[in-house]
Amino acid sequence: MNIRPRRNRKSSAIRNLVEETNLGPQHLIYPIFLKDGKNIKEEVSSLPNNYRWSLDRLLPEIEECMNLGVQTFDIFPCVDEVLKDKIASYSYAEDNFYLEAIRQIKARFPESVLMSDVAMDPYSSDGHDGYVENGKIINDTTLPILAKMSLAQAQAGIDIIGPSDMMDGRVRVIREALDQNGFSDVSIMSYTAKYASAFYGPFRDALNSAPKSGDKKTYQMNPANKREALLEAQLDFDEGADMLMVKPALCYLDVIHMLRENFPIPITAYNVSGECAMVYAASKSGYLNYDLAVYEILLSIRRAGADGILTYFSKDFAQMIRK
Repeated sequence: MNIRPRRNRKSSAIRNLVEETNLGPQHLIYPIFLKDGKNIKEEVSSLPNNYRWSLDRLLPEIEECMNLGVQTFDIFPCVDEVLKDKIASYSYAEDNFYLEAIRQIKARFPESVLMSDVAMDPYSSDGHDGYVENGKIINDTTLPILAKMSLAQAQAGIDIIGPSDMMDGRVRVIREALDQNGFSDVSIMSYTAKYASAFYGPFRDALNSAPKSGDKKTYQMNPANKREALLEAQLDFDEGADMLMVKPALCYLDVIHMLRENFPIPITAYNVSGECAMVYAASKSGYLNYDLAVYEILLSIRRAGADGILTYFSKDFAQMIRK
């Protein structure tokens, strides 16, 4: 059963996330960088006011965010190079610190909603989202690796799987793996229209996940293409995605609107690191009013048709609204 609308109704936080009007903390997903270790809070130099956290420092941060009304978190692992290999085997290893962190966060905050990232690049020695052979990304070799990764995350307690790899057919393979192993309630928020963008730099700095060679243009979408997003969205919808994401957000508001007009499931958007870094830099120089700019940006993404927004502004916006 690929299409299960009840997945989007299974908790108060998710129901709030996909409401069709207004802008509030319940519509935001907070991307967070997780690092193995103790007492770590390292600011990302290219993304001010965002940090690499160890779990012990992250738990109070999550509690503070939840008290402000932000209940959904997308957690990205900062993996040491010595743990990386060609098949991203650490992504589903029993001693993976990321999976252990998911278990502990869900135990401490069962009402939170945790979203994962599913792609090989954080764990790959090649730095690509898919399996690399002779300089090429091999689509079908990648799919079972993504399925193993997704299943391990579901077993740890993740609520929403976020395949960000842009391999063809990966939603179907992940959905089948989840359903066949008793995780039919786990949602899939597919990175449906993920463009080969210039705005990912600070994120790659944070995770040290840039490709070791080449670029990602053979699997991420061409920024010149709009109609192609309809094809990607139709495939993901037919394969069992519960939500469709557009990434980045600001240069692709037309794509967000188009998907909202054409599909009956929630549309989300990723207000990516480069987009946020520009606002931090401009406001620090006095060119922008930070609070007003953040509000206008998030409002425009909602107005375009996004039900939920992944943004590094999540906590700041929630504090702004509280004031």
